[in-house]
Amino acid sequence: MSVLQRFEKRLEGLVEGAFAKVFKGVVHPVEILNAMQREAEAHKAILAGGRTLVPNRYVIDLSPYDHSRLAPYAAALAQELAQSQAEFIGEQAWTVYGDVIVEIERGDGLDTGMFRVTAEVFTGAEPGGGYDAPPPAYPAYEQPGGYGPPAGGGGQRNVRLVSADGRTYPLAIGSTVIGRGDQANLRLPDVGISRRHARLDFDGGQVVLTDLGSTNGTMVNGQRISAVALNPGDMIQIGTTTLTFRVDG
Repeated sequence: MSVLQRFEKRLEGLVEGAFAKVFKGVVHPVEILNAMQREAEAHKAILAGGRTLVPNRYVIDLSPYDHSRLAPYAAALAQELAQSQAEFIGEQAWTVYGDVIVEIERGDGLDTGMFRVTAEVFTGAEPGGGYDAPPPAYPAYEQPGGYGPPAGGGGQRNVRLVSADGRTYPLAIGSTVIGRGDQANLRLPDVGISRRHARLDFDGGQVVLTDLGSTNGTMVNGQRISAVALNPGDMIQIGTTTLTFRVDG
């Protein structure tokens, strides 16, 4: 039985036989799961060691009508979507950074039957309103072949960004948001940069750069990216600013 078939089976039990009635005339959850699977496929990033990192957080925006119709089932639906997406990712032998999280929100401006899926690599504390499914049994995000400290000794490598004018921005373990707004950890005075433009996630051994839906996009070595694991020497372009990724030690 496929992931989609198992998902449909669980949905039938979820709404206690009212499956057809509940979802008649509104967006169907199977369509949402299909879109989540496509988002995972579209946002793959190759890590050291040949592993494939995909997003683990999915925000589903539903039209106001669909959101109100599905509201009584939203929490349970998010749970089932997270579980099914974790199963799908596991079957592909892909890697996620943490648990699979699904959030269902009201998307004002969307017509009935329309929905939007936003996917990202999420490493911080779990946001409110979502549901997280434990990752399936496949390799965790930490992997050999990165540029972190050797096993059993040595200090943490010096990981930093260097601007074209020589300014240095050291990266600490955790998440660093780049942007020009107050919520950014690394603020850059560049009008081409969004308030929350991109995020760098450093686990001590690997840095993953994720575009946060910026207006002008994020480029690495001339290619527009959504999420990518950085390698020493990579050139990051945001707005008119160029930052070089450096690793010492």
